[in-house]
Amino acid sequence: MNRFPLAALAVTLCFSLALSACATRVERIEVDETRDLSGEWNDTDSRLVSEEMVRDALARPWLDNFINETGNLPAVIVGQVRNLSHEHINVATFVGDIERELLNSGGVQFVASKVERDQIREERQDQELNASAETVKRMGEELGADFMLQGAINTILDTEGKEQVRFYQVDLSLISLADNRKVWAGQKKIKKFVKKNSIRW
Repeated sequence: MNRFPLAALAVTLCFSLALSACATRVERIEVDETRDLSGEWNDTDSRLVSEEMVRDALARPWLDNFINETGNLPAVIVGQVRNLSHEHINVATFVGDIERELLNSGGVQFVASKVERDQIREERQDQELNASAETVKRMGEELGADFMLQGAINTILDTEGKEQVRFYQVDLSLISLADNRKVWAGQKKIKKFVKKNSIRW
């Protein structure tokens, strides 16, 4: 009996099994489902922190004080949120979550970001030259922001062998553009315990 075909068949079978074991597997999940794979900052952290901090900011006295003094909702703009952590964090996504929560709350007016304002100003300049007098939007009539939201994301790592505690601290401040007063300061802390079988920190 020729054993070569059997050996070749066994090699082919092992090769096929290895390929199938290495194949990428994709599973669609709900966007609000929480799955922590690495223990690092993720979309759930961004969403939950933004929701909680905006809710806290809008419940503080500065908002009612401003409305009582002016009769208007305050105009807010989000400034720089710095990533001072040890890892890459998509700050733009976090800022977007904050903006959405503020805008959809109905408790404040929201001013476009610097990048957005620059694009809109270019469009107004174009309208000055090309739009009809009835539809042109004039320069110099923008809504000025009353407050700017700024902050930072920091981390502390505590590692021993294959175990690690990741501590995240998000600090945000709301500052009056009229006189640089801080009218609100918020802080959110997240702590995660991570344990892996084989690990490289």
